[in-house]
Amino acid sequence: MKKIIEEAISRNNNEEKTKKAAPKVKSSPQRTIRGTDRKELEELLSSLTTTIRVVGCGGAGTNTIDRCVEEGITGADLIALNTDAQHLLISNAPTKILIGRHITRGLGAGSLPQVGEEAALDSEADIRNAVEGSDMVFVTCGLGGGTGTGSAPIVARLAKEAGALTI
Repeated sequence: MKKIIEEAISRNNNEEKTKKAAPKVKSSPQRTIRGTDRKELEELLSSLTTTIRVVGCGGAGTNTIDRCVEEGITGADLIALNTDAQHLLISNAPTKILIGRHITRGLGAGSLPQVGEEAALDSEADIRNAVEGSDMVFVTCGLGGGTGTGSAPIVARLAKEAGALTI
């Protein structure tokens, strides 16, 4: 036991000698670095703006946008997109887009995703105009109905083509 303790002390003494002998790092010569003042940083940050849009497709998507409006969510443009004119009429969304006006005549997609897709393709110019200039687009919908299920992929494609990060 005594021998183990002596070896440990000896090893410790050797490590301390090695640490003392370690070379010192030379410091580089002083140089002047141009700093950025607070005012310059604030001006830079104020010039940076990010355009975020949330597009609610169909009945569930429109309800999501309405809920965002009710909760007072800010920082994004909220857009309700639907084939159902009556649902858009009662919506509190700041921006509303009736799609497929000539296909559904404002009466909804009847739970048929093909009709929702056709409606979105028919209104492609309106949707493209709504997402143009966005940095980020969130597409929200419920799946299982007609308008959201059919139109959401079209909205996402157009947002991506417009150069927006699309979620």
